[in-house]
Amino acid sequence: MHWTDIHDIAIGLEECHPEVDNVNLRFTDLHRWVTELPGFDDDLKRSNEKILEAIQVAWIEERD
Repeated sequence: MHWTDIHDIAIGLEECHPEVDNVNLRFTDLHRWVTELPGFDDDLKRSNEKILEAIQVAWIEERD
């Protein structure tokens, strides 16, 4: 899984962190949780605010 696999990341985050308020979160936490997902294998420095925002939106949509 890579940073561009937004939908897969959102599913993984929901499975691993269903209790998290995914609307009000810190991007530092989101970055850590993504990099800790099973199967994540990308350069930790390749993320940016735009990617993290897209992941957050996808995660919110996944929960709905």
